[in-house]
Amino acid sequence: MSYERDFKDLPEEWEVKKIKEFVLEIIDNRGKTPPTSEEGIALIETVCITDKNKKHPDFSKVRNYVSENTYNKWFRSGHPKENDILIAMVGENTGSVAVMNNSKGCIAQNLIALRLDENTYPEFSYYLLTSEYFQRQMFIVLMTAAQPSLKLPHLLNFIFPLPPLPEQQKIAEILETIDNAIEKTDKIIEKYKRIKQGLMQDLLTKGIDKNGNIRNEKTHKFKDSPLGRIPEEWEVVRLGEVGEIITGSTPPTENSEYYGDEYLFISPEDIQDKKYIENTTKKLTKLGMNIQRKISPMSICVVCIGSTIGKIAITKYECSTNQQINTIIPNLKLYDPEALYYFINFHIQSPLKIEAGLQAVPIVKKSAFSKILLPLPSLPEQQRIAAILSQIDETIEKEEQYKEKLERIKQGLMEDLLTGKVRVNHLVEEEEK
Repeated sequence: MSYERDFKDLPEEWEVKKIKEFVLEIIDNRGKTPPTSEEGIALIETVCITDKNKKHPDFSKVRNYVSENTYNKWFRSGHPKENDILIAMVGENTGSVAVMNNSKGCIAQNLIALRLDENTYPEFSYYLLTSEYFQRQMFIVLMTAAQPSLKLPHLLNFIFPLPPLPEQQKIAEILETIDNAIEKTDKIIEKYKRIKQGLMQDLLTKGIDKNGNIRNEKTHKFKDSPLGRIPEEWEVVRLGEVGEIITGSTPPTENSEYYGDEYLFISPEDIQDKKYIENTTKKLTKLGMNIQRKISPMSICVVCIGSTIGKIAITKYECSTNQQINTIIPNLKLYDPEALYYFINFHIQSPLKIEAGLQAVPIVKKSAFSKILLPLPSLPEQQRIAAILSQIDETIEKEEQYKEKLERIKQGLMEDLLTGKVRVNHLVEEEEK
């Protein structure tokens, strides 16, 4: 495997080395599955090192533990120490990387740990192993494997550019700064998501009165209903009563004249975690749209077949969907579209899963879908609820966009700094003065 073309323009002081040239020791317990317990010393598995924005193992994701006795006797090749590099060698997360921190733990059989020589800075190696260089070399190896797995001889022969140690440290410091910003933004996003979850629980079951107060049974009147206790002012309706329900279809794929780039054609994969559907993988021509049931803007699409049952989003433009989606075109005299989105998202997940579980193939047909129950507050109250939840959604989206921007910046910095296109040696020299 030759990467001379990649490294021909490296700075003069840099070297090109195989991984085995800067590894002192390998901790490899593969083929050995230790007995586990409910408590004890953390068993680090691939799930703990899959977050590309977290440099260290995520011990909150630990699922299994081993006893002190197992820790001392079972793992004959040793245990990872601080600054060792952990790499997933088997499974769908093959190639995931982390730097061991000072926490005590042992590694599962799908991981190995590499102990580096004194001239290789662990954090710099981490960024090398998450870079395009590593991914490309790994991809070539994985293409020839029957299942995702990385063999140790292949890994040890991967090659990378290595600057002098002080420059490695400075590059890692720069990249770590932006990683810290990404992690901080992640925490902000998670905080707002927790706030949103709490607000949804209150607003979509208790509502908010005209004075802006969330109702409770000590200060407001509630009543029994098929959905449990709800505010006295609310009604309970079926989905089929709040708008027209349309089950989509697919134009014949053999007719290329139906497919083009004019109208969005929504499939389950187009419904992600965002509130609005702004783009789709496939699109239709005007001819294709003419044979479809048209969906108007501000309609609610719900996936009703397959593994992603319950995924929901709002249409932004006139469009159509395939047969895996039921769409509600809301009656605007009864339901505000954004409020309907939130109420559906919160209230119909369990009924959908229950109905789908009764079928041989997970599916919720239009007839059953139409009968699912939903609360119906007054329109003014719906709008108050939607305004609050939309505001926090906008805040989350703004933070997610900022995180995406940081990730693009990081990608560009890695491309420049790990190849020597942009040097940091002048920063090293300034610190040494």
